[in-house]
Amino acid sequence: MNSLDDRDALTPSPAAAAAVIDVFVYVVVLNLFVEYLPAVVSETFTLSLLTAILLKAVLEAVVAAKKRIAARLRSAGTPMGKAAAALSLWAVMIGSKFAVLEITHRIFGDRVRLGGFFAVSGLIIVLLSARFAMRRLLQAVGRSAGPGP
Repeated sequence: MNSLDDRDALTPSPAAAAAVIDVFVYVVVLNLFVEYLPAVVSETFTLSLLTAILLKAVLEAVVAAKKRIAARLRSAGTPMGKAAAALSLWAVMIGSKFAVLEITHRIFGDRVRLGGFFAVSGLIIVLLSARFAMRRLLQAVGRSAGPGP
């Protein structure tokens, strides 16, 4: 194997690289919430890292569900179909916050607390906004850097 093949084998896929960056962003945001919002608690950095990985997995599932329901809402041909899809979307948006709280509590117990409904809602909004901003920043940097070696 030549050095070019070795480099290709070590280069992560864009999806894997994005997932790692998302977890790093989630760790930073989560620890800022821990520092500045007393209702949000993580006893150790390791628990923050594990919580960020858990949040990444749960939020990916929630975002995928929202996208499927939104597509159903757009394609619904009847007012009843649109209302059912809109109600489903609302239920996922609200229920996902409770799911995040419950899953976190079941896995980490009292060692990690994400606050209540409003604290976790704020956390999720900031997590997803920071993820979006970081991805845009990296795309802009990638475009300005030009093609790779």
